[in-house]
Amino acid sequence: MTPVESTVASAPLLEVEALTKHYDLRGGIFARPAGKVHAVDEVSFAIAEGETLGLVGESGCGKSTLGKTLLRLVEPTAGSIVWRGRRIDQLDSGAMRPYRREMQAVFQDPYASLNPRMRAADIVAEPIRNFEQSGPAEIRERVAALFDRVGLRAEQMPRYPYEFSGGQRQRLGIARALAPRPKLIVCDEPVSALDVSVQAQVINLLVDLQREFGLSYLFVAHDLAVVEHISHRVAVMYLGRIVELTSTRALFGSPLHPYAEALLAAVPVPDPTVRRERLILAGDVPSPIKIPTGCRFHTRCPYAFDRCRVEEPTLKEAAPAHLVACHLREAPASVGPAIRSDDAQRGKATPNGGVPHG
Repeated sequence: MTPVESTVASAPLLEVEALTKHYDLRGGIFARPAGKVHAVDEVSFAIAEGETLGLVGESGCGKSTLGKTLLRLVEPTAGSIVWRGRRIDQLDSGAMRPYRREMQAVFQDPYASLNPRMRAADIVAEPIRNFEQSGPAEIRERVAALFDRVGLRAEQMPRYPYEFSGGQRQRLGIARALAPRPKLIVCDEPVSALDVSVQAQVINLLVDLQREFGLSYLFVAHDLAVVEHISHRVAVMYLGRIVELTSTRALFGSPLHPYAEALLAAVPVPDPTVRRERLILAGDVPSPIKIPTGCRFHTRCPYAFDRCRVEEPTLKEAAPAHLVACHLREAPASVGPAIRSDDAQRGKATPNGGVPHG
């Protein structure tokens, strides 16, 4: 696989501002409120036409919930979703219908996302019937063309999903997403359930389709090698918040947030002679029901100091077009001069968890 070339336009297709999704917890005989699950907290970003934004993070950090909230498959708790200049997060189901055609999804499980009682041709034809007034012959012709475009054969159209392999089922899901001619596709872990060789084929297919149709992707994944190949920009998510957002080249070349640094250090290197310095994170991800005070990452961060434990950092520009939410990239008066980037990269943390002055 070769890295995707940048074809990003300047105009934003989708803009998200302070998007939040909380789930209420209830317990006891009378189902009284017992807390909230902070799945997504005040997330902001934009996706341009023809752009792929990769979204990475550990399991449970809110990546899939964010994708479903963008599509209005789950309703946001707060924040705004703006599509081509119009706010859509408050629209009712009828007003939302035209936008659903332009925003489609490819899901993680290529079998569970397909109706097992429908034939493959009907699965792909269903979005066309829902959004267009087309005759049977035209629909069949379009479905056959979509099958051919995603690498399936026309003679497979009468088959049921169980008669396809995992990779073929995912191609079928991609064909279904393409059927209504969308502008944005949310890809929720689209290759994680596939063999490595099939993953490469599906990723290259998505890249080709983007170039051909001018598609935009929100690409949710935990495999950083896949994200590096397909994404123009990458957002790193931790416990419901975006902690770093920048171009793919900048993130993989010089990550600024300790969490992003740890994720990249954990990627296997195919050359056994290459030694990579590892950043070992202590403990587990905190519960989204009981969010730590201050920086959400401070309980696992080897560079954490006093300010991290009491003040939550905001996403700010630490370098041109490189946003990061980390006090290490600021100059807190309480700890002296600004902490240098090279100090953090080498892990010069004091034994008690503080950070030496520059």
